Amino acid sequence: MHAETSPPEDLATAESQSHGKFPRVPDKWLSKITNWGIELRGVTPVPLEERTDKQFINVFFVWFTLSTNLLPIITGMVGTFVMGMSLRDASLVILFFNMLCTIPPAYFSTFGSRTGLRQMLHARFTFGYYLVSIIVALNLCTIAGFGVISSVLGGSTLAAVSGGSIDDTAGIVVIGVCGMVVSFGGYKFLHQYERYCWLFALIAIVIATGVGGSRLSTQTPTQPPTAATVLSFGGVIAGFLIPWAGMAADFSVYCAPTVSTTRIFTYTYLGLFLPTVPLMTLGAAIGSATPSIPEWSSGYSTYGVGGVLESMLQPAGGFGKFVSVLLSFSLLGNLTASMYSISLNFQLLLPFFVRIPRFIFSILYTAILIPVSIAAAKSFFTNLENFLYVIAYWSAAFVSVVLVEHFFFRQSDCTRYEHGAWDQPKQLPTGIAALGAMALSFGLVVPCMGQAWFTGPIAETTGDIGFEVALVLAGGLYVPLRVLERRIRSV
Repeated sequence: MHAETSPPEDLATAESQSHGKFPRVPDKWLSKITNWGIELRGVTPVPLEERTDKQFINVFFVWFTLSTNLLPIITGMVGTFVMGMSLRDASLVILFFNMLCTIPPAYFSTFGSRTGLRQMLHARFTFGYYLVSIIVALNLCTIAGFGVISSVLGGSTLAAVSGGSIDDTAGIVVIGVCGMVVSFGGYKFLHQYERYCWLFALIAIVIATGVGGSRLSTQTPTQPPTAATVLSFGGVIAGFLIPWAGMAADFSVYCAPTVSTTRIFTYTYLGLFLPTVPLMTLGAAIGSATPSIPEWSSGYSTYGVGGVLESMLQPAGGFGKFVSVLLSFSLLGNLTASMYSISLNFQLLLPFFVRIPRFIFSILYTAILIPVSIAAAKSFFTNLENFLYVIAYWSAAFVSVVLVEHFFFRQSDCTRYEHGAWDQPKQLPTGIAALGAMALSFGLVVPCMGQAWFTGPIAETTGDIGFEVALVLAGGLYVPLRVLERRIRSV
């Protein structure tokens, strides 16, 4: 039985207590909240007897829906509209970097069914009970950043459709509140929602492409890209894909452990890869055509990215406006999944936060999301590019360290992640080796960074190779530091 349908007394034990340390939530409150369909289990480990979900295909649909929306389209636009690459060159970068960067979240997704641990709870077994809070804070900023992008895109599209009768602010509020409501339902409801809502998003994208596709051949002339430009755009793609590893296990944690690792890996990989590559390529085509098409360029000047999409659908009249609304709400598939993981991450930010019901953090995040999205909308592409760059650095270092811990120090044996140790600091690593490896790697990452606000001396020649350096160097540094840590403290 899944936790969201468990008796209230079981939920109280799992969510409001940690081995008897925290006060019990009154059963009458829990019963009422459960009847509303709100999942109460939070970040606590899912015991073996509750990992009974055999609808493994839902893992594929979660990731497919999370990626079937405007986000990949906008990311693809960065390569042509912002960096000035041709459609062909941008498409090749999109294909090859997607093939590589989809691997980490796909593998991390397998930890859910094998360990019963949420992704950031699993990270405690590498970063320790206390220092994992730093990683959680970084992950919160990352996932929340994607939520901001989704809200800005959805809000600007709604504003463009309305012809100015509602502004970006109102659109952002609508998208944010809708995402919050869906995220209340929890794992089981989210799986069912994501299983079907991709269909409406895909139909809307296909219609928009069909209506405006004839004008995509109007490509803006470009110069051949430099190696620095290729690597920089690759860094943007890495910043879009690798950070999903920080929440991957959250969506497979109730899956029966009898499922093979290969199956979960494949479902996650294909769920990300199949929609992301064509949608990023479509975005690259739109970005290249926009400067040469006056209506699209004017739509961008007035309403931002939403204005471009609405301009593409103008020939379809009122039906086109309806499709634009579907496009704006397609982002809920991404936003709701992000909000779900955010509410779990908050419970690990500080040890005593585990007492607070998960859905409270969904409300808190929405209250933060709306004003931040309104501010971010004022300079969207600049904020998007900088955001995707920066998160790629820390995410690559995090992935590298966790994989080295799993393969080298735990011999790929998931039974070495003891449930009973999740809230016992003395039974977990200190985290000094893991955090130290990440921090030391940035000694070389920083010179390899290529940002609008900073370009390192190495990046001036090579382009932005920060995430590649972080991926290799952090894991390499972790090995000797962890060996030393284990000699001092055996855990």
